[in-house]
Amino acid sequence: MRLISAFTSNTDKALWRLALPMIFSNITVPLLGLVDTAVIGHLDSPVYLGGVAVGSMVTSFLFMLLLFLRMSTTGLAAQALGAQEPQRLAKAFIQPLLLALVAGVAIVLLRAPLITLALQIVGGDQQVLAQARLFLEIRWLSAPAALANMVLLGWLLGVQYVRAPVILLLVGNLLNIVLDIWLVMGLGWNVQGAAAATVIAEYSTLLLGLWLAWRVLHIRGISLGMLRGAWRGNLRRLLALNRDIMLRSLLLQLCFASLTILGARMGSEVVAVNAVLMNLLTFTAYALDGFAYAVEAHSGQAYGARDDRLLRQVWWAACRQACLVALGFAAIYMFAGQQIVAVLTSLPELRVLANHYLPWQVVLPLVGVWCYLLDGMFIGATRGAEMRNSMAVAAAGYGLMLFTLPVLGNHGLWLALVVFLALRGAALGWIWHRHRVRGTWFLPGSNG
Repeated sequence: MRLISAFTSNTDKALWRLALPMIFSNITVPLLGLVDTAVIGHLDSPVYLGGVAVGSMVTSFLFMLLLFLRMSTTGLAAQALGAQEPQRLAKAFIQPLLLALVAGVAIVLLRAPLITLALQIVGGDQQVLAQARLFLEIRWLSAPAALANMVLLGWLLGVQYVRAPVILLLVGNLLNIVLDIWLVMGLGWNVQGAAAATVIAEYSTLLLGLWLAWRVLHIRGISLGMLRGAWRGNLRRLLALNRDIMLRSLLLQLCFASLTILGARMGSEVVAVNAVLMNLLTFTAYALDGFAYAVEAHSGQAYGARDDRLLRQVWWAACRQACLVALGFAAIYMFAGQQIVAVLTSLPELRVLANHYLPWQVVLPLVGVWCYLLDGMFIGATRGAEMRNSMAVAAAGYGLMLFTLPVLGNHGLWLALVVFLALRGAALGWIWHRHRVRGTWFLPGSNG
């Protein structure tokens, strides 16, 4: 009975109230990737799937390098909420939003040389790269909206207004899925259709997000006058925090991009099958990120209020519940992995090849759950420097594992990924434990 009560405590229920809507809305993100893979994977050549895989990897590398826009916004907004300071809340909204729009416009203006450089670095099959270019030339038109949406999502998460980010993710991704099927299969636009669907969906989501944010600002008592002056002051702290998280994201994206690059150099079939299997990892990660987002919001609120008891309760509740979900994903991939792969591609050679690497999909959720949860703790406390340092340790371990490629081939890539996730969790866990022992988590000036 004591064990059951631990899993159904008030803190666990509060965590689920925030995490469950985010899980359901989050999984629409990889669901979009699954639809992209399924739609393109049923065309008559693996070249199209490889092109979308390379294009998506390059886009993810660039946009996720700027993921600090969401992560720092969530932490700063949650801390402002905990401290009950409306002016800080306004500043946490307007400053990163302006940064996002400036960065997005720069990407649009410079996309031609950036695409050329990116594809030169990737290398590999020229037909695959040609399809990737067609994808990227359209996809990157969405940059201002995509980056602004990161800020809107982060801020709405930080103020714990659960319905708004759920609406944003559900509407945006479901619209993208419908447009994807229509433009690719209905109109026969192939990879350009997949890119155009995302562009339309991103700008539609931006309009909806601005409207939802305005409603929340009004509820929180933040006036238009407060927003006008919110861009001034304390930019140095925001830029320093974003610098550290950007370096952390750079290391993360280098590791994930290398999976596609090295896979592409093993052949078009290997890069295509890895794209299929990465959808499973992405699906798991976004679902578990529902708990990470809940931890971000609660740990940030606890940090702003200096409430150690709340912090401990949320952490242990997140461990209990997220581990159950991770076990569920591992079981699904163990017993239904082949059936999932068959849905994603009709190409017999890819189905056979994918089955060789399915055991890695069982291991990854169990290893990765810890780094997702600990990311939430550190993002909520805006400890960017420590997140950067832990990512450097994980990236070094990943790099060492790549020396197994001549012997293990594509299995070596998946082994490197497992080691990478394990080291991320271990490094953050050690830092977190050290702070708990020393009582330094809430000390001024220690927030990275």
